[in-house]
Amino acid sequence: MTDDPAALQGERAGLVSRCSAALIDAFAVSAVCVLALVCAGAVRYLLLGGPFTLPDPPRRLLPVIGGTLSVVYLTWGWVNGGRTAGDQVMGLRVRSQSELPLGFVRALIRAVLCTAFPIGLLWITVSRHRSSLQDLMVGSAVIYDWGRRPS
Repeated sequence: MTDDPAALQGERAGLVSRCSAALIDAFAVSAVCVLALVCAGAVRYLLLGGPFTLPDPPRRLLPVIGGTLSVVYLTWGWVNGGRTAGDQVMGLRVRSQSELPLGFVRALIRAVLCTAFPIGLLWITVSRHRSSLQDLMVGSAVIYDWGRRPS
């Protein structure tokens, strides 16, 4: 192990970094869900008057709404620069095995897999190449990338 993060540039990311990024992303998606509820309540208050209250969507729709927002958020981040907010904070980038950007279809499939089966991330602990099950299925890799360019 090294104390110099620059030495890890371009190496495959480990479990702790990737779980930390996923946790940050989960908080970001949760914040968007709460913000959407507040905005919907504000619109209802402005149009109908009365006391301001948050909408109470049916409980069975919450996983569908949260899952859909998660897939959109992850796909958008991985297509536009290869990073979500969590990846940015943790210095990670998602790319294809061939070191190219992931592309929309593969990013979408990876986002669906990560949202529906997050435990697949644990495969990193037994993989020689630090690949999650999602990485193996879509041919992606998560690397340390602080955006530094060699001088």
